[in-house]
Amino acid sequence: MIIVIANQKGGVGKTTTAINLSAACALQGKKVLLMDLDPQANSSLSFLEPENINGSALELFTELNQPFENFLYPTKIKKLDVVPSKISLAKLEPKLVGDFDAIFRLRDRIEKIKSQYDLIFLDTPPTLGIITVNALVAATHVLIPIQSSYFALEGTDDLLETIEKVRSRPNPDLRILGVLVTLFDKRTTLSKDVEAHIRKVFGGKAFKTIITRSVRLEESPAHRETIFTYAPNSSGALEYKQLSKEVLKRV
Repeated sequence: MIIVIANQKGGVGKTTTAINLSAACALQGKKVLLMDLDPQANSSLSFLEPENINGSALELFTELNQPFENFLYPTKIKKLDVVPSKISLAKLEPKLVGDFDAIFRLRDRIEKIKSQYDLIFLDTPPTLGIITVNALVAATHVLIPIQSSYFALEGTDDLLETIEKVRSRPNPDLRILGVLVTLFDKRTTLSKDVEAHIRKVFGGKAFKTIITRSVRLEESPAHRETIFTYAPNSSGALEYKQLSKEVLKRV
């Protein structure tokens, strides 16, 4: 299964979910690949030292003569590999303008290695540009994190419209795996109201697991760790473990 984690709205816990969900699935014995497709490279920095990164996602897209294996990096977590990103990935869109196969680059690359993994997670940038579209074309499922805030569903219609456009032609098998409520503050009525609204809109597509706002989750990337090594007994670790079980059940 190839799961793209997407939402063009920033600050919704997308990268936090990519990091910790991929780690949680690997810790449950699944062979997992996390591909960091965001030029901010935050997923990469949680697992790798920047000076140890040579080939990255940009070269994966542009240097088609290089084997995929050149961009795979093992992590400290057994069964979890990473394809890292760098800020240079921001240069990709101009490089692909005019290429008739631009939106199929990632799909064609993944095709050669996908049998080696039980799950492949794609962390995307907070835009609906060529990188996110590549991820949607390559994926089998979409996971949409939505923050429990006043503007929670702002822009979601655009994402759903893009998903439908991708399904209409380049990837008719693409499915929404689920919608994840993130940054939930159990102390506020607003968070509870927004969660209820999200569940009303998405019904059974909304995951039962909710990711609550957590200092430990916010701190762990700064220490270049997942929540499972930084604070294994925290609420964040428990919630992402629960989410991984839901994801594995759905796929």
